[in-house]
Amino acid sequence: MSWDPYSVLGVSKSASDDEIKSAYRKKAKALHPDTNKGDEAKAEQFKKVSAAFALLGDKEKRAQFDAGKIDADGQPRGFAGAQSGTGGFNAGGNPFAGGPGGDPFDDLLSGIFGGSRRRSRPGPRKGKDIRYKIDVSFADAVTGARRRMKMSDGRSLDVGIPPGLEDGQTLRLKSQGEASPYGGPPGDALLEVRIKPSKVWRREGSDLHMDVPVDLKIAVLGGVVDVETPSGTVSMKVPEGTNTGAVLRLRGKGVQAADTPGNLYARLMIVVQDPKSDALRKFVKSKYSK
Repeated sequence: MSWDPYSVLGVSKSASDDEIKSAYRKKAKALHPDTNKGDEAKAEQFKKVSAAFALLGDKEKRAQFDAGKIDADGQPRGFAGAQSGTGGFNAGGNPFAGGPGGDPFDDLLSGIFGGSRRRSRPGPRKGKDIRYKIDVSFADAVTGARRRMKMSDGRSLDVGIPPGLEDGQTLRLKSQGEASPYGGPPGDALLEVRIKPSKVWRREGSDLHMDVPVDLKIAVLGGVVDVETPSGTVSMKVPEGTNTGAVLRLRGKGVQAADTPGNLYARLMIVVQDPKSDALRKFVKSKYSK
């Protein structure tokens, strides 16, 4: 008895094309060999799921199957041992591979795994990707920047550093890798980002935190202090009677990646410019002497 592609995908026979596609994407993502290396059982399940979608994802093939004209393997009913024909499976188990429309899974799986799949049919092959490691300052990772870097072939290239980068993230530069020896497109350059830690700011999501020293006089009477942000120095108003440990917010001075930039939170640390000041000593003694 032939297997049931509807059961393999977990959909009913009345399922819409979108429901079939959605079911395939979900199962393919969970079973794909790239995310289950060495798991032969899941590799076999992935092949079965792919075969089911190859049949049900093609309106003509699905109609033929529903009408009983072909079985789940794409073979005409009554000719189970026949060689695969126009609508059958090739010897490698990949339905419709190499046909006029190419591999029907390329677009779907590229959407799931964020890249294009290498097709099995002959043709020009892409050149090799080249990996680099680049150091980026904390401020550049927050605000974004442009860096000139030297490629392996001696070329200099201006690279855009997008704001909001995180340590270990990889940037892809299209077609900046090795040339293809087979007449295909060049490979890509993959830049692994290493962000230098900051002595001034601490990052939490899209927000930044820092300590800001404030003179005792300003803390008591109020005033303005200069605050260093990744995008430059700004003036911050300190309200009268502020105590040490108070936190003030600088709106929009955090990470600039999102549509709404993060904030910078400044924790005030009150300092005395001249602890040995005679006037200060006299004041404290008069205030706290019994």
